Amino acid sequence: MSKRVLTTESGAPVADNQNSATAGVGGPILLQDQHLLEKLARFNRERIPERVVHARGSGAYGHFEVTDDVSAYTSAAFLSEVGKKTELFLRFSTVADSLGGADAVRDPRGFAVKFYTEEGNYDLVGNNTPVFFIKDPIKFPDFIHSQKRDPFTGKQEPDNVWDFWAHSPEATHQVTWLMGDRGIPASYRHMNGYGSHTYQWTNAQGEAFFVKYHFKTNQGIRSLSAEQAAEIVGKDGNSHQTDLLQAIERGVYPSWTLYVQIMPAAEAADYRFNPFDLTKVWPHSDYPLQRVGRLVLDRNPDNVFAEVEQAAFSPNNFVPGIGPSPDKMLQGRLFAYADAHRYRLGVNHTLLPVNAPKATVANNYGRDGFMAANAQGRVKNYEPNSFDGPVETGQPLSAPLAVNGYTGTHAAPQHAKDDDFFQAGELYRLMSEEEKQRLVANIAGGLSQVSRDDIIEKNIAHFAAADADYGKRVEEAVRALRD
Repeated sequence: MSKRVLTTESGAPVADNQNSATAGVGGPILLQDQHLLEKLARFNRERIPERVVHARGSGAYGHFEVTDDVSAYTSAAFLSEVGKKTELFLRFSTVADSLGGADAVRDPRGFAVKFYTEEGNYDLVGNNTPVFFIKDPIKFPDFIHSQKRDPFTGKQEPDNVWDFWAHSPEATHQVTWLMGDRGIPASYRHMNGYGSHTYQWTNAQGEAFFVKYHFKTNQGIRSLSAEQAAEIVGKDGNSHQTDLLQAIERGVYPSWTLYVQIMPAAEAADYRFNPFDLTKVWPHSDYPLQRVGRLVLDRNPDNVFAEVEQAAFSPNNFVPGIGPSPDKMLQGRLFAYADAHRYRLGVNHTLLPVNAPKATVANNYGRDGFMAANAQGRVKNYEPNSFDGPVETGQPLSAPLAVNGYTGTHAAPQHAKDDDFFQAGELYRLMSEEEKQRLVANIAGGLSQVSRDDIIEKNIAHFAAADADYGKRVEEAVRALRD
C-alpha cells in the first residue's frame, strides 16, 4: 500500500523533511526553503492563550437520553419525550492550576456539558460541587488571584488562599466541601456533576420554574486521601486523563443520571434561603430530586487540542424553554465566559467543529474577523432586509425575570438561617466522626502554614460560627501543628 505524501500547507509535496536547503555542502541555509520557514513559523504560533481558570482539562463525546417526562416543566425540544437522545460533549477540568498541572489535586472540578440540540447548542457549565466560594461576580478576579501562583514567589501561597477565605465568610460552605472527603476525586468517572447555579425552565404554557441540576455518577463516588493523591501524582500527573481515555477505549462507558430540583417561580420570594445564592443548596427535603435522564460518554476526541482545548462553553447558550435566573454569579458568567473564548479563540470560535451546532445552521449577521469560514458574499449582511434574510421569532427563550434596583452593599438575610454559616454547619453535622476528623486535618494542614495569626483566627471564627465543635476542633488541630 502506497504511503500518503507529506505536503506543505498549500498542498505541495515535500521533497525533504530531514535536511534544510543550504548553499552547498555545509553552507548557510537558504531563505528559499519554504518548507523550513513555514514549519518554524507555524511552530512559533502553536500555543494560544491558556484558560485563566479550568485550564487543565479532559473531555469526551457521548449522548443524553431522556428517561422521565419533564415536559410539564420545560418546552426544551431535547427534553420533550422519553427515549429522545441528544449528542453532547463533556469537558472535565481542575480550576486553579495551569494546563500542565496534575489531575489528582484538592480542587473543585469543572463539569461542562454541551448538548447539540435541534434548537441549537445548550451549554450547562457546572462543577462537581453544588455550591461555590463566592456569591457575587465582582469578587471572582480577586478570588482567583488568591488561589493562583503568587506574583513574587511564583507558587500557590497558603497566606493568599486563607486570607481571601478569612475575608469571605460566604466561602465557609464550599471550604467545608473542598476540605472534606470528596475534595480529591479518584477519577472524573467517580464524581458527581452539578449545574451549581439556579436556572429557569419554562413550559409550553409560559409557566416558569427554577431548577438545579444534579448529575449523579453511576460508577459510585470514589475519592482520594491527600496521601493517596500525592502518591498518584508522583507516578502519573495525568491520572484522570489516563483513566477516562482508557475506560472509553476499552468500552467501559461512564454514565451519570441527571436529576433536577424544581421550584415553582412563585415560591422563590418566600423560600427560607435565597434560592439564587451560589453558596447555598436547596435541601432535598424541601425540593426532592426528580429524575430526567441518563448521560453516557462513549467516544474519545481524536485531537485533544482541537476538541478539548478549543471547546468553548458559555452559560448564555440557552435554547427555548431554558433560561437564566437572578443568580448574580450566573449573571456575571453570562458575559465572562463568552468573552474569554472570544479572546482565546477569536470571534469565530463557534465555527470550530466541536463548538458548531449540529442539527441547526447558525443564521446570523455576524461577519468577518479572524478565521471567518462562513463568508456568504451573496447574502445581505444587515437586518431587517428585503432579501429573505433570517428574521427574529418574537418568542423569548424563557420567561422574563423580575428586576429589582440596587439596595446596598449587603442586604440583610430574608430568613434567620439564610446566612453564610448555617448550611456549612449542617454539612459538618451530617458527617461521620471519621469524616469530621479528616476534614479538620485537611483544613489544619493548610491553615497552619499561614504566617499571620489574624488570618488564622478569622478562618477559625468562620468554622465556629458554622458549628462550635467544628471551630474548636480546627483551632486545636492548628495549634497542635504550630506548637
